[in-house]
Amino acid sequence: MDYRDLAADLLRKARAQGADAADVLVGEGTDFTVTVRKGEVETLKEAGSKALGLRAFVGRRSATSYTSDFSPSALAALVAETVEMARVTGEDPAAGLPDEVAPPEELELGLFDPSPAALPTAERIEWARRAEAAALAASPEITNSQGATYGSGEDTVVLANSLGFAGQYRTSSVSLSVVPVAERDGAMERDYWYTTGRGLGDLQAPEEVGREAAARTLRRLGARKAATCEVPVVFDPETAAELLGQVFRALSGYSVFRNATFLKDRLGQQVASPLLTVVDEGRAFRGLGSRPFDGEGLPTRRNVPLDAGVLRFYLCDSYAARKIGARPTGSARRSVGGAPTVGPANLCFAAGETPPAEIVAGVESGLYVTDLIGFGVDLVSGDYSQGAVGQWIDKGRFAHPVHEVTIAGNLKEMLLEVDAVGRDLVFRGSSASPTLRIRRMTVSGR
Repeated sequence: MDYRDLAADLLRKARAQGADAADVLVGEGTDFTVTVRKGEVETLKEAGSKALGLRAFVGRRSATSYTSDFSPSALAALVAETVEMARVTGEDPAAGLPDEVAPPEELELGLFDPSPAALPTAERIEWARRAEAAALAASPEITNSQGATYGSGEDTVVLANSLGFAGQYRTSSVSLSVVPVAERDGAMERDYWYTTGRGLGDLQAPEEVGREAAARTLRRLGARKAATCEVPVVFDPETAAELLGQVFRALSGYSVFRNATFLKDRLGQQVASPLLTVVDEGRAFRGLGSRPFDGEGLPTRRNVPLDAGVLRFYLCDSYAARKIGARPTGSARRSVGGAPTVGPANLCFAAGETPPAEIVAGVESGLYVTDLIGFGVDLVSGDYSQGAVGQWIDKGRFAHPVHEVTIAGNLKEMLLEVDAVGRDLVFRGSSASPTLRIRRMTVSGR
């Protein structure tokens, strides 16, 4: 079935039934997952799916519906019901398709790689076994495993609207992860590691994944609480990427018009350290967040909303842009069953110039964070408080593991007090960060 033809037909029918504008999003995909535990297959799943979403506008009123039933009768009902719902919803002056559209560009972004699908099932299982075996062999203190998982998938996306836009792209993804368990003196710890990409050639070797997972687990053994204090805090790349996620939410135009961000009314101001730049690259080659167009058909692009600490603009889809009097930034994300919202593509704090070892060496006494727990972030006030796990730094060296502590501060001050950014930026997904050091935070423990 040519989904572009199907979308065009549904758009015609929506207009014929009274919609002033509409768009159709079709998604079709396959997913494979196998989990191995102690060398044995624990779960193996393979599934296919397809769904279609219709968004209809009657004036400035809108409604969205979706279905996985592609029969003519189901699609006819979908059109009729969606247009009727749009007629009776409340009017919203910001609702509507993008003000301008252009034909999709012919781009080679490396989004599809056939290698994961071509790998026989037995070899996929073996990848997971190899990763788990490497973790278990790393140390006698690695005593158990919560499993190793190999996953892959392919997706086709088609988007068309009544302004004449019609685009399609195909993606693939593959990942491998392992969760070992370590034990010492009756205390047990677990951690994980993973690798992901568009194709098999993007992945670390299974043995590397297993050894790294084991190393991250072993370094948790012997953890203790830290005394309550105010000290420098170093975020490793994984936890710094979580911090970046909070910053992204604060940069969203949706947070701005909802009065839900401490960055509202701060355009053109120095809101972070000059060492901090936020980049959201919509077209990184083989990037896991890359696509040729966004969730409403606008071209994706490279966005730098935070440049050397200065807030340049907010990230917007068409709706958020109308609400705050800005322009869309090609940042619309949407599911088949939902309306667009703002989402990241390939998001990062730009790399700095400092080796991560030097960042740690520059700390007389402080905390190196390797895991964050909980959701204690208030974007309105900027208040930040999360449980943390990591390593205590003493005279520039790791002294002992730390757990059951809380780190606290305020994002307004935290961003300004970043005093070191590592050069160790590596994308392991669609968001990434180098090592970051914040001059001072409160660590609450014993």
